[in-house]
Order: sequence, then C-alpha cells, then structure tokens
Amino acid sequence: MDIRHLTPDYAVSPQITPEDLPTLQALGFTTVINNRPDGEIPAALSTEVMKAAAEALGLTFVINPIRPGDFSDTVLATQGAAIATGKVFAYCASGNRSSCAWALSTPEDLDIDARIAIPAEHGYNLEPLRAMIAARVG
Repeated sequence: MDIRHLTPDYAVSPQITPEDLPTLQALGFTTVINNRPDGEIPAALSTEVMKAAAEALGLTFVINPIRPGDFSDTVLATQGAAIATGKVFAYCASGNRSSCAWALSTPEDLDIDARIAIPAEHGYNLEPLRAMIAARVG
C-alpha cells in the first residue's frame, strides 16, 4: 500500500485490498472513501467486498465512484462531507482522482496554488484543473 498524505488528516493511494484495512485502522483513519467504479476492478476488490471488510473493523466506508473527469457537484459534495468527518483515506486506480476530488472539495482554507502544489509533491498533476479549482474555491 502506497499511502500519500496530502494533509495530516487526508491521504490517498492507488487501489487497496481488504488486507490493507487493518493497517489503515491502526494508523488512525476512521473513514475510507472508494473513488473507483466497480467496472474498473476485479470482483475480489469490489465495493461490496471492501465495504464489508471496512465496516467489520468499525471503519466508515464511503462509496463515491469517480469516472475519469467526472467531478460533478454530487461527487464533490460527497467527498467534501466525508473529508470533514476526521482522518480520511481515499483510493482509486492511482490516487489521482482522489487527489483531484480533495483539491476541489476540501473544506480546509487553502489557496489554489496549495491545492495544486500539495498533490504535485506526490506525483499528481492538477494544473489542468486550475480553472475548475479557482471556480470552486475562488
């Protein structure tokens, strides 16, 4: 598992497995967000499988699939509400969509440059979303 902390309370990574969840719990994460649609992953890592495993450990599991480029108001509201709950871990195929959703929805008081620079430290290029981020956080 490749955990990339964007803030002390929000981290992203590529796809995880049920076996990774106890580690996340031990690290103090309380919420796990699945940003990956089931059509992209094998059945062994489906939303149902991951949700059951997370909830068995007492973790909150948020289902918020993001198709590439789909940062709708609904997706961003769901992501933002989950981020506001505490220490949150989000995953998708590479961590990029989870980083984009954070930059577009985080309730933290961060300027546009920070919302782009922080993910860039972890290899995520959000520069193409600059105008969209500016429109949302102005």
